[in-house]
Amino acid sequence: MSEHPIPKFAFPAERGHSRGQAVLFLGKAWIFRAQRLLREAMGKRPRRFPREARSTNETVLAESHAELYLSVLPAEFALQAGKVQNLRVAAARLDGLVIPAGGEFSFWAHVGRPVRGKGFVEGRELREGCIVPSVGGGLCQLSNALYDAALRAGFAITERHEHSRRLPGSMAEAGRDATVFWNYVDLRFRPPVACLLETRLTRSELIVRFRAVAATTCADAVSFPATSSARESEQLPAQPQPPAGTVESCETCGIASCFRHIETGSGPSHGVTAWLVDAWWPEFDAYLRAHRQRGDWLCAPLHSARLHVGPYRWDSAGFARVRQAPWEVLHRSLVSRRLAAQGAARQRALLRFDEALACRYSRMLPPEATHLVVSQNLLPFLWRNGALGGRTFDVLMTRLPLAALEATLDRAHASHPRSRTLADFRADPALLAEESAALAEARHWITPHSAIARLAGPRAVKLAWQLPHATLRVAGGKDIVFPASTLGRKGAYELREAAQELGLRVMLGGPVIEDAAFWRGVETVAAGDAWLPQAAAVVLPAWVENQSRRLLQAVAAGIPVIASHACGLDGMPGVTVIPAGDAEALTAALAALLLLDPAIP
Repeated sequence: MSEHPIPKFAFPAERGHSRGQAVLFLGKAWIFRAQRLLREAMGKRPRRFPREARSTNETVLAESHAELYLSVLPAEFALQAGKVQNLRVAAARLDGLVIPAGGEFSFWAHVGRPVRGKGFVEGRELREGCIVPSVGGGLCQLSNALYDAALRAGFAITERHEHSRRLPGSMAEAGRDATVFWNYVDLRFRPPVACLLETRLTRSELIVRFRAVAATTCADAVSFPATSSARESEQLPAQPQPPAGTVESCETCGIASCFRHIETGSGPSHGVTAWLVDAWWPEFDAYLRAHRQRGDWLCAPLHSARLHVGPYRWDSAGFARVRQAPWEVLHRSLVSRRLAAQGAARQRALLRFDEALACRYSRMLPPEATHLVVSQNLLPFLWRNGALGGRTFDVLMTRLPLAALEATLDRAHASHPRSRTLADFRADPALLAEESAALAEARHWITPHSAIARLAGPRAVKLAWQLPHATLRVAGGKDIVFPASTLGRKGAYELREAAQELGLRVMLGGPVIEDAAFWRGVETVAAGDAWLPQAAAVVLPAWVENQSRRLLQAVAAGIPVIASHACGLDGMPGVTVIPAGDAEALTAALAALLLLDPAIP
């Protein structure tokens, strides 16, 4: 159902198009645009609906699926990748819209004009019977899916236009297409009930789904004439078809006389990998060096081919492109110095920094990046903004998944309810859900941490911990080293109980944060820089531990280590592993190591 028709063009002749034809087409388009703008200025401007974070448990009214990559020709890859990028940007703008009963949805009112400044790139656009490169090209695949799902849901279609040509394998072949062209060729429809619109890209598909809003009742429904959605059964008039062969776009038509002609091979012919990294780990650095390929991109806070820059010493050698985010690093560094070492304010700030870096990286990504390797702290925000859509991805796991992490902290707090730190912060449940959804879609979890690798199951890529260079120490140390700040999640309560029972002196590797009088009844000393020669054992019975470099330093020096499974060192020589939260097991392990009788103080 159209407010005005679109001029139809036959499939181009062998001589191709001229610049004059293109100018004539754009002139007509601007006339139609002016007419649309004039009508909207007179009070017919479509309403924009809000986006809301809602439960996904509402009833599904209808959904539509469409394949993202429809061509296997290398010469067509560049425009295909550009199309998928345009779908990412547009889908992110539509996902979560709540359309009220009887409200008219307008495609362009919500997507906006497709320009480079908004993240749109050159993709495949069907114009005058040809598939040509155009900024925003490929958005018709989204409008097609919206139209298809709207028909399935029984919505009233108030504006819809058919394509000028039916492409093999497209929805136009089944009469389920709805072309769009800024701003006068629009797709508009009205749902009879309030509904939630979901638009997302998986690895290979575009999914459009309408859900009934839970609060909707039968009394809220709006009735439409029975003929308002009759387009579903209409037979479209036959359109000119392309000649047989592999001609798909300006990349492969071979008509050199056309002013839009593109030399075959002028663009990328295959996908590349982009590495989106944050804090530097030696294990991940070794993995990157071993697996990067020619043409890969690196997005890093800072990099240096020769110098090590603090914790951001990613090596840029061998990458086709390197992108940095120095301002985000500077801001994080300045703000972090003013925050307390522990607490909700610090955790919220760190999440804001992660989100800012993820958004910056999203804008840097090239359309041809079909596979990503992502630092875990960026993952939920990349999932939220749609950057992972249409791509495969692996995750550099730097900690437990948020859902498992918070469940562990809840168990620790149940064991030590007086702790001031075990329950001082919990992330937004939406963030947990986003990370869980992203991790479920990830191809691999890459980690040296044994506990995290077990959670990943067959998807785990288990790396070896990188031991630092250390000289084997001469036996003779007498102190038990606790290589962390005094926090409940580091196992401080369990070590205090064991030290009291065995009468041990504990060397503290960080500040006392739980309580100033926490170690009352236990002799303690501060660990200085030369703590290794004084250590009889290094003990970390943590509930949560991401990467204890001091434990690895002790292993490299030949010092006995007692650690919980949460430290991720299972199977390493010289490491005794105990369950987290088990003070009796810790006491027994210390007694056996030091040849003490736990019954004798």
